[in-house]
Amino acid sequence: MNHRYDLASLAKPLVTAPLALAFLDLDLDRRWALGLSDRAEPLTVRQLLSHTSGLPPWRPFTGESLAAQLRRPVPEHPLLRDAVPGLATYSDLNYRLLAELLEAQTGLPFQRLGAASGLSPAPWTPAPTEVPDALDAEAWTLATGTAPPPQAPGLPQDANARAGMRGHAGYSATAPQLRAALARWVAAGWPARMAVETAAGEQGARWGLGLQIAPLGPGRFGDLLASLPPGLGLRVLEDATEATPAPALAQEPAPGPASGWWFHLGYTGPALFYRPSDQACVALLVHRRGREGTLLDPEGLRARRWGLLARFVGESAP
Repeated sequence: MNHRYDLASLAKPLVTAPLALAFLDLDLDRRWALGLSDRAEPLTVRQLLSHTSGLPPWRPFTGESLAAQLRRPVPEHPLLRDAVPGLATYSDLNYRLLAELLEAQTGLPFQRLGAASGLSPAPWTPAPTEVPDALDAEAWTLATGTAPPPQAPGLPQDANARAGMRGHAGYSATAPQLRAALARWVAAGWPARMAVETAAGEQGARWGLGLQIAPLGPGRFGDLLASLPPGLGLRVLEDATEATPAPALAQEPAPGPASGWWFHLGYTGPALFYRPSDQACVALLVHRRGREGTLLDPEGLRARRWGLLARFVGESAP
């Protein structure tokens, strides 16, 4: 039986961004449509896609309007902090708002719109491997004073998605299913439209309209990918084991120049890489788990991705 993976934030480039590019004007001011009329500067779809809206990284999806949440002070936490002025700040809120705009524009529920991706919206049968709660559950409690919604079979592990957050998560796939979805995604030209440098981001990131540049540099995925030959096509690499991975090559703090590849990551483990020059696409399907089901820290998760990608590059490079 094919293993099922929670794609987490890969829903952003595979579901939400293509829908936004298909249905929404990129530069129309959306402040009033989104209930953010007290915002001083315009708010556009282009900003939401490229994470340049200035919104904080995260707020819990409780059903309350985002405008009301943003007016309320919150404790210090990496997910609840303010955006860095002048830099793209990766935020689930951008894609939450894109989902709202898409529903208003089309008159259709986001889940129905997302079905065109070929991926499986939650709830799922069978459910993907369970992933323990991460920072979002901690931030939920800090922001609301209550515990996050309980995990339930067939629903994403992300606390926002369990509560119904649209636009940033809530899709899963088996390896063959993802391969078919990616083939349609590339053929339709969506990643080519996303891979357009738009904004500088935090920690040296460089964002397009739904994907970010994979830089060169020691310990960077761009260094591995740069040696892959042209004409690679579409590859989906899978590792469903739960063994603790060997450490990845140490990563330099400052990113290097662009590698020619663009990428996106999901916190449950999957990763997506795209090269515009020949439309090559490489996806990784892994789980964010270690021995005994413990949650891998970010470095452990990077090691799992690094090991799978390094094995593939070693087999494919000339």
